[in-house]
Amino acid sequence: MTRPQAALRRERAAYEPDGEQPIGGYLAATAAYLGGVGTLAVLARRTGRALPAPGPWDVALTAGAVHRLSRLIAKDPVTSPLRLPFTRFRGASGPAELAEDVRGTGTRKAVGELITCPFCTGLWVATALTAGQVLAPAPTRLLCAGLSALTAADFLHFARVAAQQAVGDDG
Repeated sequence: MTRPQAALRRERAAYEPDGEQPIGGYLAATAAYLGGVGTLAVLARRTGRALPAPGPWDVALTAGAVHRLSRLIAKDPVTSPLRLPFTRFRGASGPAELAEDVRGTGTRKAVGELITCPFCTGLWVATALTAGQVLAPAPTRLLCAGLSALTAADFLHFARVAAQQAVGDDG
């Protein structure tokens, strides 16, 4: 074992002696993310795309889209086949959302953690939508509008259920 390898192992053991955290998987995910961002930046530059100057409405529209798409990926029953290799089904966790446990070790566990966490997935979704706003602004804006409308509709569903429960109506 080389000196750098030994030093890395000591630091890893000092960080987390049990070794349950998939540090190598996290490094792979970080490398994939940074590689993707770098590729998108090169693509934008080579195609001569100008960077947009998003206003508050664009940020709100994108935030609604990121919220909905990240929850769709991480929690929706319909997307559970995408999570199946990395998770174990536990049951429902809320309206139209599943509870799943991450399974596996190493990169498999790291991917499972990424795709079952809407906060973690949100970074990737926000990056993809931001790249879309540079590379394909009109379709991306339409997608963001649709997903934001769905986000607003979700909140209206919750408000209606709360109002019905407050007055004792089941329908």
